[in-house]
Amino acid sequence: MPIITRHLAISGRVQGVWFRESMRLEAERLGVTGWVRNARDGVVEAVVQGEERAVAAMIAWSRIGPPAARVDEVIVTPAEGSFTRFERLPTA
Repeated sequence: MPIITRHLAISGRVQGVWFRESMRLEAERLGVTGWVRNARDGVVEAVVQGEERAVAAMIAWSRIGPPAARVDEVIVTPAEGSFTRFERLPTA
């Protein structure tokens, strides 16, 4: 199965609600690599890479997020890169 990479920009009440760590755990569960970080504009930004089915599941999860989150929008665009694990990065 081909490996795909997608960039996600997740907006709503997504910072300060354990979104990044929850996403890291979900990525680990799904076998997805990449990264997640908070952006200074209040968005959570992520790059997810893996088999198409796993990336689709990660995108579906990001539309809901952890229990305390309220996701208003997820913008998904193609991305590039090569990752060996899923990391939580510092705010950018």
